[in-house]
Amino acid sequence: MAKNNLLKTLYRDSLSLLTDLYEITMAYAYWKNGMADQEAVFQLFFRKYPFQGGFAICAGMETAIEYVENFKFAEEDLAYLEGLKLFDKGFIDYLRNMKITLDIDAMEEGTPVFPYEPFLRVKGPIIQAQIMESALLCIVNFQTLIATKSARVTHAAAGDHVVEFGLRRAQGIDGAISASRAAFVGGCHSTSNVLAGKLFGIPVMGTFAHSWVMAFDHEKDSFRAFAKTFPKGTVFLIDTYDTVKGVERAIEVSKELGIEMIGVRIDSGDPEVLSKAVRKKLDAAGMTKAKIMATNELNEQVIASLKENGAPISLWGVGTHLVTAKDQPALDGVYKLCAIQDKKRFKISEEVVKTTNPGISQVRRYFDGKRYVVDMVYDIGMGASTSIVRHLKPDEKVHVEKGWSFVDLLVPMLRQGKNSYQQPTLEQMRSRTHAELAKFDPKLRKFVDPDHFFSGISENLHQYKLEAMEGIKQ
Repeated sequence: MAKNNLLKTLYRDSLSLLTDLYEITMAYAYWKNGMADQEAVFQLFFRKYPFQGGFAICAGMETAIEYVENFKFAEEDLAYLEGLKLFDKGFIDYLRNMKITLDIDAMEEGTPVFPYEPFLRVKGPIIQAQIMESALLCIVNFQTLIATKSARVTHAAAGDHVVEFGLRRAQGIDGAISASRAAFVGGCHSTSNVLAGKLFGIPVMGTFAHSWVMAFDHEKDSFRAFAKTFPKGTVFLIDTYDTVKGVERAIEVSKELGIEMIGVRIDSGDPEVLSKAVRKKLDAAGMTKAKIMATNELNEQVIASLKENGAPISLWGVGTHLVTAKDQPALDGVYKLCAIQDKKRFKISEEVVKTTNPGISQVRRYFDGKRYVVDMVYDIGMGASTSIVRHLKPDEKVHVEKGWSFVDLLVPMLRQGKNSYQQPTLEQMRSRTHAELAKFDPKLRKFVDPDHFFSGISENLHQYKLEAMEGIKQ
């Protein structure tokens, strides 16, 4: 994989103002009230399973670390802020001289993650940690969402090659590039996005469009011209006029030129019916190795249905539904203060699901020798000394068995503002996604009514929250 630095190669200008105004007004208020250097801890997590599924795949950590490591206010940024007439000149000077000293711990990309589990934790001066909120959520929420969608799509394809095909439907330039990256982490094999291929070393793949066929008087002439141009790598788009006649012409051209076509692509019509008809034509011509590629509004449910019904498709180009997460366009990730100056903090709500976990959390994943069985969120200061994991509903709990092994998922990635983590390649991240998902109960990956993995908090943290809430109410 090519070593990349997305922020330096694509976004050459400062990104310090990629934030909501209230992050800067809060930063100003911290500074104004002498709180800027108070040590705080924030944790990033989400509350609802994306796509009504049973898991999410964390992604975007490398991009997030690069963002924080390269963070600084350029002079034009400071001039803009000064022009808003909201801030003292002393605050502008403070931002000018501010050196990032944050520590970040996060789950490795490709790790399955579940609701309420912190998968990125920021520690350091509250003014710095606060300013990072909006950008970190933007980066991590989106890439996690797309990586999750990709894992679902590639699971439906059951080992077939899946190409991320969504550039033209993506939500802007960064939406396209970040989606290509995250889709690869989630399991896709290649992308049509050439810039993403260059930046990240992702394999690129493409065919040709209907406009190529329509540029010629006859479909067969277009096939012949393209095959002569790319004799070792031709996938014929056969549905411009008539799919069955199209495959017949592709076969004729391949035999005429003596080339072994890679396959044919179907981009319209009923993919099940057409792929079966096309497969018969290819096999009858002795082209049993030629693949059939399907594109056009595919998602995991459509792919799973086609596979179940025996459609002989083995190459999938998935675009809009993947890169826009069309059925759920956002992950509800949040970034909450959990400690300041060694004092635990948490938000209390009438809704149990919105009451956050206080303290500095770690996520411990237990393994029974065959599968992952439970996740425990525990406070580092208290430790994971209890053997009971409590769910949001107090009557739901799991007892941790003595023979189970475990791994703590949040690992150091940034220390004092500098990268302290050896980033794996994207291919290694992608492999991690597949390997880690395979260690869970397969029912977790069902598209309809999936089983939910048990994730909760340690008994001692649970008791602390109950006592603290009671004390606050009094």
